[in-house]
Amino acid sequence: MPLPPTLHEDDTLIAFDKSSGLLIAPDRWDKKKENLMGLVHAKYGHGVANVHRLDADTSGVLLCAKTKVALDFLSGQFQSKTVGKTYLALVAVLPPERAMKVIAPVRGPDGTSLPPEFSVELALGEDERQPGRMRVFKGRGGKASVTEFRVRENFGRFAWIECRPLTGRTHQIRVHLAAAGAPILNDVFYGDPDVKLLLSDLKRRYKGRDEEKPLIARLALHASELTIKHPTTKEPLTITAPLPHEFEVALKYLRKFAVMK
Repeated sequence: MPLPPTLHEDDTLIAFDKSSGLLIAPDRWDKKKENLMGLVHAKYGHGVANVHRLDADTSGVLLCAKTKVALDFLSGQFQSKTVGKTYLALVAVLPPERAMKVIAPVRGPDGTSLPPEFSVELALGEDERQPGRMRVFKGRGGKASVTEFRVRENFGRFAWIECRPLTGRTHQIRVHLAAAGAPILNDVFYGDPDVKLLLSDLKRRYKGRDEEKPLIARLALHASELTIKHPTTKEPLTITAPLPHEFEVALKYLRKFAVMK
């Protein structure tokens, strides 16, 4: 497998447009499974290190440092929470009775769609009953976690959302959106398995239902933008990953048909 496209490269850092399904580091159980850093080390050597991580099923900006000095400088920004992170997600707006029973679902004045802006502040920690998953801690335990959300477009049962995590917990955006009653589409851990984005549900007189596939079959979460202070120039640097093709297709049909339904 070739390396993902390079979004930015200079003497101190390199950023890739990671594809959905590609692991960042070796798998815990299958060490031979292909991963991004294995591909990076094969081409650039082991002196290049990833500064942060993305879930395997999340696509988008993944930043690596080429030197130890750059790694320390960039890692410090992540630890101090001064990195600007923007994710884009397509979510399913669930009825209250089907939403995760953690907090009251976030809804706008009409009671069904999401408000233009909202935030979720819920402590997160590993789910002891389900290794590899996270859960909300309502009492003691867990780590403080905050995510800000802005609805870019409302499509009734679906919404296109900008996500800005202010902390960096595992699966933070995914759990916070599920807790708000709007899980990310195709989230096998925290989403609703019965919800699919099908063109036949949007377009009247659609033909070909028997062979129909969802418009998006992967986790609908994309790391769109990362803003850091450059290790050498100390100036802000914003790295942007283009929207995956399947997102563009899904949004095209939602904009064309969803409001007509």
